[in-house]
Amino acid sequence: MKQLTSKQLRNAWLKFYEEKGHVNIGAVSLIGDGTTGVMFNVAGMQPLMPYLLGEKHPKGKRLCNVQGCVRTVDIDSVGDPTHFTFFEMMGNWSLGDYFKKEKTAWTFELLTKVFGLDKDKICATVFEGNDSVPRDNETANLLYDLGIKKENVFFLDKSNNWWELEGTVGTPCGPDNEWFYPLHDNPCCDTCDINCSCGRFVEIGNDVYMQYKKLPNNKYEELENKNVDTGFGFERMLMFLNGLTDGYKTDLFSDVISYMEKTCGKKYDSEKESTKAMRIVADHIRTAVMLIGDVNGIVPSNTGAGYILRRLLRRAIRYGKTIGINSDSLVDIAKIFIEVVYNEAYPNLVEKEDYICGEIKKEYDKFDKMLVLGTKEFEKVIAGIKRKKEFMKANNPDAVVEDVINGKTAFRLYETFGFPLEFTMELAEEQGFKVDVEGFNAAFEEHKELAKAQSGVFKGGLSGTGEMETKYHTATHLLLGALRHFFGENIMQKGSNNTAERLRFDFNFDRKLTKEELTEIEDYVNAIIKEGVDVVREEMPLEEARKSGAIGIFNDKYGDVVSIYTIGNYDKEFCGGPHVKNTSELGHFKIVKEESSSAGVRRIKAILEN
Repeated sequence: MKQLTSKQLRNAWLKFYEEKGHVNIGAVSLIGDGTTGVMFNVAGMQPLMPYLLGEKHPKGKRLCNVQGCVRTVDIDSVGDPTHFTFFEMMGNWSLGDYFKKEKTAWTFELLTKVFGLDKDKICATVFEGNDSVPRDNETANLLYDLGIKKENVFFLDKSNNWWELEGTVGTPCGPDNEWFYPLHDNPCCDTCDINCSCGRFVEIGNDVYMQYKKLPNNKYEELENKNVDTGFGFERMLMFLNGLTDGYKTDLFSDVISYMEKTCGKKYDSEKESTKAMRIVADHIRTAVMLIGDVNGIVPSNTGAGYILRRLLRRAIRYGKTIGINSDSLVDIAKIFIEVVYNEAYPNLVEKEDYICGEIKKEYDKFDKMLVLGTKEFEKVIAGIKRKKEFMKANNPDAVVEDVINGKTAFRLYETFGFPLEFTMELAEEQGFKVDVEGFNAAFEEHKELAKAQSGVFKGGLSGTGEMETKYHTATHLLLGALRHFFGENIMQKGSNNTAERLRFDFNFDRKLTKEELTEIEDYVNAIIKEGVDVVREEMPLEEARKSGAIGIFNDKYGDVVSIYTIGNYDKEFCGGPHVKNTSELGHFKIVKEESSSAGVRRIKAILEN
C-alpha cells in the first residue's frame, strides 16, 4: 500500500482517469443554486444529475473531478476522528458510454497498480436482487475474472447495494459495487469479514451502475443509456492509505493541529475534551473558509445558508475558547488552510484570503461579548430550573419535573444573545437538559408576525395610506437613491416603516455614518425635491423590468407584470406602494437619527418639514 500526501492523491486520481479518456470538469460551487432542493452541494454526483438524467454534457461522456461537499446533518458527530462538515469526493462518470466491464477493471487497476493494494485482500459487495430487480451476477463474474477471490465477494440487499433518489419517480437508479479492504491482518474471530462489527474492514469506494429507471409502485425498467457514477471519499482514502484511523492526523489537518498544540500548550491526544475541541475548531474553520471563499461565497447571517455558516463559526469560537484559541488564532488557522493545504486545488481561496479572514474575525467579534453574557444567562436558566425542581420535589416527592428549557427562554437566548437554537440544545445536552423545540418555533413565529405588523410590511413599509404616509414612502426611494449614489450599488433596503410622522429606513452598511455624510445625504435628497422631478409609474413584464435596471427591495414573488417607479436618473424600483406625482410635493427632508439596526445593518429616521 502506497502512502500519499493529499496533493499526490488528488493528482493521482485525476491523472488516472484522464489517461482513460476522461475530462477533468473541476469542482462546482458548494452553494446550492436552488434547483436541487438542498442548501449545499452534498454529493459529488449532485451537480451531474441533469446529465445522468439524459442531458448532453458539453465536455463529453467521460468525466472526472474532485468535488467539495458540505453536510451538516451530523454536525453533532464532528469531534470524533472521522466526521467532517466539509469533505471531498473523488468521482468519475460515464454518461451512456462504458459500463460494468470497463469500470470494474479500472477500479481494480487503480486500487492495485496506483494505490498498491493486495488483490487477495480486496473485498467487494454486489446487489443480491429482489422481487423487482434480478441479482447482479454480471458484476460478480467480472470481479472473479479480475482475480478477486469468490469468498471475498458478498451479495447484499437493497439497503446496502442499491442507489436511488428516495421519493422520486422516473429517475435513474441501480445496483452498486462497493469496495472494501482490511485495516490489518488480525481477524477478531473465524468469521471476521466485511459484515463483522469489529471495524477491521473499511469501505474505500463505490461504483454505482445506473441501469434502471424507477417507475411507480416499486417497479423498474432498463435504461437505454446506462451511466456509471463512481465515488471515493477523499479524506477516507487519504487516511486509509497512510495507515491512519484519525482523519485529523492526515496532512489536511496536521499543520493546523500542530499550530493549536503550540497555541494552547496541549498535545492533540492528551485529553478527550481538548482533542474534541481541536477537531471541531479545525473542521468548522475549514468549512467556513470554503463557504466564504466559494465562487458563490456567503457570509454569516440569520437565515438560510448564512445561518449554517454562522452556527459553524460560533461553535468553533465556543470550543476554541475552551483551549485558548482567540480571534487571531482562528484567522491564523484559516490562513493555513488557504496558503498551505488548498492553495493549489482552490486558488480562489488565495485570491479572497483577506476577505475570508476579515469575515471570520468580524463574526468572532460580534459573538465574543454575546457569548459571555449569554452563557451567564444560560447558567441562570439552568440554575432556576434546578431550584424549581428541588422546591417541587420537597413539597411533592412524587412530582415529575422534566429538565427542559422552555421555548420562550430558548428564543430569548437566540434573539438577545445570538444563540442559535442548535447551540442552546448543545449547551443543554452537556448539562443533561433538553429544549422545547416546538415552543421555540412557536415563539419565533409569534415574533415574526409581531414584527411584521409593527413594521408595516403588509403594504410597502406603510402603516397607513394617507397623504403623509405616501410622501414618506416616496422619500424612502430618494433616500435609497442617495445612499447608492454615495456608497455604491451594493446598498439595498433591508426594511422600512413609514408612519404619518416619520420614515424609518434600514440598509446594509457596516459602520456608523459621519455627520458630514448625513449632511451630504440630506442635501442630495433636498436637491431632488427642489428640482421637482416627476415620479413616473410604468407596468411591464417582470423579465423586461429586471433588464431595465430596476432594483427589487425584497425577494418577493412578483407577478408576471410589475409596477416600476422611476424618479429621473435618481431611483428606479419595483414597488407596489403609493407615491406622490412630483418630488416638489415632499417638503424639506431632514435626518433626525442614524443608528445600528442589527449586525451589518444601519437605520435612518427622517422627517419631512413644510
